[in-house]
Amino acid sequence: MLTLKLINEETERVIRGLEKKHFPNAKEAIDGVLAVDKKRREAQQELDKSLNEQKQLSGQIGRLMKEGKKDEAEQVKAQVAALKEKSKQLDETMAQAQEEMTTLLCQIPNIPYDEVPEGKAAEDNHVVKSNLKECTDADTVGNWDVNPSLGIANPLPHWELAKKYNLIDFDLGVKITGAGFPVYIGKGARLQRALINFFLDEARKAGYTEIMPPTVVNQASGYGTGQLPDKEGQMYHCEVDDFYLIPTAEVPVTNIYRDVILDEKDLPIKNCAYTQCFRREAGSYGKDVRGLNRLHEFSKIEIVRIDKPEHSKESHKEMLAHVEGLLKKLELPYRILLLCGGDQSFTSAICYDFEVYSEAQGRWLEVSSVSNFDTYQANRLKCRFRPEGSKKPELCHTLNGSALALPRIVAALLENNQTENGIKVPAALVPYMGCDVID
Repeated sequence: MLTLKLINEETERVIRGLEKKHFPNAKEAIDGVLAVDKKRREAQQELDKSLNEQKQLSGQIGRLMKEGKKDEAEQVKAQVAALKEKSKQLDETMAQAQEEMTTLLCQIPNIPYDEVPEGKAAEDNHVVKSNLKECTDADTVGNWDVNPSLGIANPLPHWELAKKYNLIDFDLGVKITGAGFPVYIGKGARLQRALINFFLDEARKAGYTEIMPPTVVNQASGYGTGQLPDKEGQMYHCEVDDFYLIPTAEVPVTNIYRDVILDEKDLPIKNCAYTQCFRREAGSYGKDVRGLNRLHEFSKIEIVRIDKPEHSKESHKEMLAHVEGLLKKLELPYRILLLCGGDQSFTSAICYDFEVYSEAQGRWLEVSSVSNFDTYQANRLKCRFRPEGSKKPELCHTLNGSALALPRIVAALLENNQTENGIKVPAALVPYMGCDVID
């Protein structure tokens, strides 16, 4: 969540940032926080004054008793008792104000960086890079008209290819669980494993430490990374134990550093994790959910960094280069989007999406989001670092990205590499697949 220091010291910038994200009633929300903070601070001042008076008066009681001034001592005792009752009430006022302020802050999203473009929706996102053309500042999703032509006659969509080569059984998944839980078979399962191992190996080469975290987290973890309360309806909730199935490895891996003070010399921390991910995707419908386009359970490799503020933008660039390198090695047509304010997530300060082209569907599929959250998550997590030579800890910056999410990568690989004799395996995956054609 946003820090009170930022809200108090840069109120107008915060309001402008929230307006760029199209957060409704931004000024009213910030004014509400400031009003509650004022109430809390005034109560704190009154409490400090009351405690100081108690201390002074308490010191008089013993002296008055020694001087035989029992009546005066009793009067002072009564004053101290009244001040104690007042202090108790002030404590309660402060606690209520703190609880109210935390509730308000949790409902306010992060503010975007200055370089985040204005815009309301996906069509306003800027295409900043592609392996199809040189991009300009004028390139947006809404006016993009450069799509690859792979020369495949009558390309089949991946769900038909999956059936033709017995790679994925969507109907069996419905039987076992329900829609959005496919069953991978034979070379389809091998392709999943090949991609997972390839992505993990590439992350290791880039200096990431592999983590194998739980895929079920408690409420504090969901709150720490901002999934709760913002995305509660999209998460599977185990109500008896009050646990949540993770929507991304970002949640457990980042929460490793909840309530931790790190040393500056240990930053940046670079972790990666392969997990299954679970998303209810309430309200999803139409062509976007066909086949592998939108699943309730899927495999993903996540990269997570914890960094100091002055280096986090460099870390973000390195993460973007890493994800782009994976797509190059998979020989997929891709484009990189800088998301506009209105299409950014609740928690991010800046986010880039990676999309690959789906030949048979004739559309672009999102396969990764790489975000810098500034101090927003760290403030919730109380994730801090101690600068060298300083006693006072500071908030870290947190970053994460998909490297990569499998379902749409698989969809694009199947569709874009189909031939009359089977599906060609990209050279980078051949050592992991043990074959160069899926037939």
